[in-house]
Amino acid sequence: MFKLLSRYANPLDLMHFGIMGMNQRNVNYIGRYNKRKLYPLVDNKLKTKEMAIAHHVTTPKLLGTIKNQHDVTNFLKIIGDNQEFCIKPAQGSGGKGILAITSRQDTLFIKASGQGINNHDVRRHLSNILAGLFSLGGKPDIALIESLIHFDPVFDGYSYEGVPDTRVIVFQGFPIMAMMRLSTAASDGKANLHQGAVGVGICMRTGKAVRAVQHNDPIKFHPDTDKNLFELKVPHWLEVLTLAASCYNMSGLGYIGTDIVLDRDLGPMLLELNARPGLAIQTANNAGLLPRLRLIEALPNRQSMSVSERVAFARDHFGVFES
Repeated sequence: MFKLLSRYANPLDLMHFGIMGMNQRNVNYIGRYNKRKLYPLVDNKLKTKEMAIAHHVTTPKLLGTIKNQHDVTNFLKIIGDNQEFCIKPAQGSGGKGILAITSRQDTLFIKASGQGINNHDVRRHLSNILAGLFSLGGKPDIALIESLIHFDPVFDGYSYEGVPDTRVIVFQGFPIMAMMRLSTAASDGKANLHQGAVGVGICMRTGKAVRAVQHNDPIKFHPDTDKNLFELKVPHWLEVLTLAASCYNMSGLGYIGTDIVLDRDLGPMLLELNARPGLAIQTANNAGLLPRLRLIEALPNRQSMSVSERVAFARDHFGVFES
C-alpha cells in the first residue's frame, strides 16, 4: 500500500502507485470493454430494473411510472395506499431529482428531512422530471416510483438522512474495489462524493472499513454524527460481492460500477449500475485500480470462471489491506 498522496501529487507518483486517470479509464477500459449498444441498459434506470427483474436480481419494488402529464394528474391513483415511496428520474445522475417520502397524511407528504410537501409540490416535481430538468443532457424523461428502502440498522449513525450504499467496481465479472458512500448535511442527504458525501474504502476480503475521506481529505468521524467510520463493517459481504459480480453476466458490460444497498428486511439490493464509474474510489481506498485491472487482464481462464470463483479470487488478491 502506498503512502498517502498529497492533494497535488506528481503525475509520476500517481503512475507509480497504479492510480488510474480519466483518460486511461475512458480509452483502455470503458471504451474497450463496454459496448456502446449496451449503455441504454444502465443509463436508463427503468431498463436496468426490467433487466434485473428478468435475471432475478433483487431491486427496490417498482410501484409505478410517470410517463406523461396525464400520469402526473393521476399520481395519487398510481401510488394508491402506499404511505412511503421514492421518486427518481429514469435518466438522472448524481442523485439529482430523487424525492424520498417517508410518510403521508392524505395529500400531505413528509420527506426524509421531516419537511412536509403537498400534492401540488409532488406533481410539480414530477413535471420537472418529465421535462428533463434532472436527466443527462436535459432530455425528456420518465419518473420511477419505487418502494422506500429501509437501510440496515447496523448503519445507524453512519449516514445523514440519506440511504448509505456500497459502490463496487466490477471488471470482467471480478469485483476489484469497493467503498461505502455516506450522505452528509453538505451533500444534502445524497451519496455523491462530489457534493460532500463521505467515501469509506472497504476491504475486499472482510467488508471492513480501511479509510474514509470527505472532499478527498482523510477523516475518522462522520462530520454530522461523530460516528467512528473505522468501526464500519458491511454485513452480508459475500452476498454483496456476489450480487455485484453477477451484474457482469446480467448486463454484458465489462467495466461497471454497481451500487448496492442493504435493506433491513430484504438484504442486499441492486440500486443502479453505472457504465462510467468515477475514480474517487481510489482515494477512499488509498489504492490504485490499475494493478488490479491488469492482474485480471492477465488471467488466461477468466472467461470460464464462475461468479463464485471470481468473487473468491477478488477476496484472495484484493482483500489484504496494508498500512
